[in-house]
Amino acid sequence: RRTTRARGRARVAPRSSTPRSPTMIRFALLFSKQAKIRLSKYYVLTNQKERKRIERDVTSRIIPRANKLCNVVEYRDVKLVYRKYASLYFCLAVDRGANELATLEMIQHYVEILDKYFGNVCELDLVFNFHKAHYVLDEVFIAGHLQETSKKLIARLVGEHDALVERVKLGGPAAEDA
Repeated sequence: RRTTRARGRARVAPRSSTPRSPTMIRFALLFSKQAKIRLSKYYVLTNQKERKRIERDVTSRIIPRANKLCNVVEYRDVKLVYRKYASLYFCLAVDRGANELATLEMIQHYVEILDKYFGNVCELDLVFNFHKAHYVLDEVFIAGHLQETSKKLIARLVGEHDALVERVKLGGPAAEDA
């Protein structure tokens, strides 16, 4: 904290009320090149009408962009960092001060985990197994921050979750020791 001198007495400059944190993700969108939203996750409170407007704006800004252009677009008070894999766009909206390359690495990390889980993920995997894609996203990102970087750990956790769901579907106990 720094002090300043004003009228003969020292004043302490106030600290920022929020500490500087690593990249904060505002929302994550996965959409097709036909602008169909396949997965959306908002980490800040956003009403339904605003979400539809954001999704429409984001898809209309990103899809027509040439492949030669950079993967960062400024939008309102955030940066949209996106990457296209086959016919799917993976987009994260981050704070303006966030590192774009680190954000691209986060997208790559999520895609690699999906690839490992689904065995070369495609759009149909996300359409028919959207709940699993959401679950994997929730294992990687919590409250808008990268939570887990170990692909092996996430694969193990998702596998355990699938086993638990199957056990419950078959009428077995939910707990492993029961």
